[in-house]
Amino acid sequence: QVQVVESGGGLVQAGGSLRLSCTASGLTFDDLTMGWVRQAPGKEREVVSCISWSGRNTRYSDSVKDRFTISRDNAKNTLYLKMKSQKPEDTAMYSCAAIKDKGFWCYESQYEYDYWGQGTKVTVSS
Repeated sequence: QVQVVESGGGLVQAGGSLRLSCTASGLTFDDLTMGWVRQAPGKEREVVSCISWSGRNTRYSDSVKDRFTISRDNAKNTLYLKMKSQKPEDTAMYSCAAIKDKGFWCYESQYEYDYWGQGTKVTVSS
């Protein structure tokens, strides 16, 4: 049974930092291309970052570029999202998404991903 689980969300002041983590069981972790997707209340889902199975290739949305860093440790079966210089508009539910794909790039569209976690809530206060 596939299980994707995020952790690390919480309340942070504007300008602060948080690190999210995601594990995926029931799948071979280094077969997976992965992404972090957020959804704020009343807004569309947004893929804020993605990473190839090897970790060599990453992408970021313009809204988080230079502030967020995605990484993965395949030996620990864990995906990370380091968020710094956070803004109130970063407030959202952050979900981890995965697809079995060992291609060169990763996917910036939410519709490419097959496996999803329940999400972890991030609230940034002003």
